Amino acid sequence: MIRILGIDPGSRITGFAVIEGDGMQSLHVTHGCIRTKKENFPDRLGEIFTGITEVIGEYQPQEVAIEDVFVSKNASSALKLGQARGAAISAAVHANCPVFEYTPRQVKQSVVGKGSAEKEQVQHMVKMILNIKGKLQVDAADALGIALTHAHTRTTKQLLKGGKSW
Repeated sequence: MIRILGIDPGSRITGFAVIEGDGMQSLHVTHGCIRTKKENFPDRLGEIFTGITEVIGEYQPQEVAIEDVFVSKNASSALKLGQARGAAISAAVHANCPVFEYTPRQVKQSVVGKGSAEKEQVQHMVKMILNIKGKLQVDAADALGIALTHAHTRTTKQLLKGGKSW
């Protein structure tokens, strides 16, 4: 089994999720959100870095998957998202975890089977795949989807190389 940390970065709310997988099935370990409280943007980036560092310290993932930046109509929002990603990636690299990046479209395609799927569809499928009951916060659901995408992609690449899946 390999442990994967999925991250859905955001400057106000960063979703995170940890799963374990063996190439045949994925198991839910934990999920949650890092909610920044500071008003000063650099301080919020520090909170993201610290929060991801704490998650890595507690759950010891072997690999990290993070959502890639998408082109936004609002350049300022895209820049802030990119900086939030940078804080999360820096925490992973600082902990010597390899980082893999996936676009929102790749996540939707992997989890739902349709690259143009709605967020609600991703939430529903994540809950079904990981047997999660109850309400699931959007950012945490996205992080779970990112982790699942990495697990599926990793397994597929291993099989294509002719090796064992995990």
